[in-house]
Amino acid sequence: MSVPMTATAPPATGRRTQDERRSRTRALLLDATVACLVELGWTGTSTTEVARRAGVSRGAQQHHYPTKMALVAAALEHLIEAQRRSFEDAFAALPPEQHNVRGALDLLWDVFRQPPAKALLELAIAARTDEELRALCRDLNERIPRVIVSTFDRLFPSSTALPADAVPTLLRAVYALYVGLSVQNGLDDDAHGHQRAVLTQLKTAARLLIPD
Repeated sequence: MSVPMTATAPPATGRRTQDERRSRTRALLLDATVACLVELGWTGTSTTEVARRAGVSRGAQQHHYPTKMALVAAALEHLIEAQRRSFEDAFAALPPEQHNVRGALDLLWDVFRQPPAKALLELAIAARTDEELRALCRDLNERIPRVIVSTFDRLFPSSTALPADAVPTLLRAVYALYVGLSVQNGLDDDAHGHQRAVLTQLKTAARLLIPD
């Protein structure tokens, strides 16, 4: 199941207000930024290439996001919230028999293999050697787990046999595991089934803690 999470430009209409045109241009630029990060990496991403892919002029791009770092900062804010919304919508659309922790873990793994998550991973890795980018990405290890924990609390309220204070730590462990599996998946696309085997064992253990 694919979970779409890129920015979506508002549909074109006959006449658009200035706010609508601004929102559409920004959405196009954010989509193009994500695509560049996934396909070209951090070093290959440039404002010129983003503007070209978005189909907007360099002047328009500079008006909204004057620098590469401004583009990335806007993309970060959008992607974290968009991923949360898309995950919850996708979970709600699952058949009733999949409304359980196994279904949630499968969806989360799908999220980690989508372009937005790949773009975030690219930024996190690149930030290790780029001081300016590291300052921008420094709190990703706090913000993303917080989103996962808050989403879990909404989907599975009081449904775990674990102490309440243990849940955030375990979910952080799941996040760290998925990040590592994502790096492996980017290298071999699970050619040998090792990532699938790890996820199967994870879902088996999770079912013991959170019954259907």
